Amino acid sequence: MERRTTTPRPGWQQTVEAQGLIYPLTRHPDDSLRPYWDESAYYVFSLEEVEALEDTVAELHRMCLAAADHIVAEDRLADLGITDARVAAAVTESWHRRAELPSLYGRFDLRYDGTGPAKLLEYNADTPTSLVEAASPQWFWMEERFPGADQWNSLHERLVEAWRAQAALLPPGAPLHFAHSAADELGEDLMTVAYLKETAEQAGLATDWLAMEEIGWDSLSGRFVDNRLRFIRGIFKLYPWEWLTADAFGPHVLDTLDNGGGTGSTLWIEPAWKMLLSNKALLAILWELYPGHPSLLPAYLDGPRDLAATTGYVAKPLLGREGAGITVHEPGTPPAPREDPCCYQQLAPLPAFDGNHVVLGTWVVAGEPAGLGIRESTGLITDEYARFLPHVIL
Repeated sequence: MERRTTTPRPGWQQTVEAQGLIYPLTRHPDDSLRPYWDESAYYVFSLEEVEALEDTVAELHRMCLAAADHIVAEDRLADLGITDARVAAAVTESWHRRAELPSLYGRFDLRYDGTGPAKLLEYNADTPTSLVEAASPQWFWMEERFPGADQWNSLHERLVEAWRAQAALLPPGAPLHFAHSAADELGEDLMTVAYLKETAEQAGLATDWLAMEEIGWDSLSGRFVDNRLRFIRGIFKLYPWEWLTADAFGPHVLDTLDNGGGTGSTLWIEPAWKMLLSNKALLAILWELYPGHPSLLPAYLDGPRDLAATTGYVAKPLLGREGAGITVHEPGTPPAPREDPCCYQQLAPLPAFDGNHVVLGTWVVAGEPAGLGIRESTGLITDEYARFLPHVIL
């Protein structure tokens, strides 16, 4: 693994915008616009490194599924903050009937510096973003800059195949709706949903789309409808389950939930069981089930324990995006009390390449390793000001 600097292509901004990345710049607190897509540098991996990372991701995914099974079997949903009885019942049923429910993708965030086993930082298996840039612009960047080279990137092909393979699990005779929140001002959620809709269409599915805020409720039929008053039978939502179930219409979601076998009127993708994996409590349960595993960091739910005095720790809210609410605690500092439920994970500072802290976003599609996206940040927390850099296998 090596970071190399280079000169960005002339007109790079217009190029990546045409490839679906309509948010190539990020506005910073000083009101300046700086590149989010950053091709002034790139990362080089050997084939052996990528193959080892693929093996790690596949193993981590299997371990996460085993942990989800443990959570359900031992009735530990409260450890994840899932205390509403109806939500817990929906998640449990969804897990038991998961073979009947379509499930598309997820992203592992890993700490890796090229010298040792990659370490799991977190798993976003419900609403992962940075997909568009990983699947499309970085592939075309490689083809232009390194023709004939390779990249860990089979995202597009695997997404299309995943839709095709799971088409029989979708409600027949109805379009699959795709939805994002209109509150997204950057366009990232919009373009992620647009891209996933495109892959579904390439798999031969009939699709439509709307904003989450446009979903209506027909009180006469007791069903959700779209902005043309058609019943919504199946819908992919880039909208977290914890928001969906807590919204004003949350009870209707649970009342009408198709949780496998067509038993309800609306099937949601990702399915409800993904709440088991997109929760930082998973990190502590993994450490409990696989203590000492080389790709895990010690993590606890009841406090930092000995991490406060030895290695330091990172306190992570059980739910959240873009590093929100995460705090870093160096070794020897007194534990800071937190009112919100947290996972306390060993501090393993992100490796710095030329002063840039890097995290690997490794993708799974239909449970299989599918690609890599790299983000850099100036600090130890990968937040909304991080940059995306392409990679190549040489």
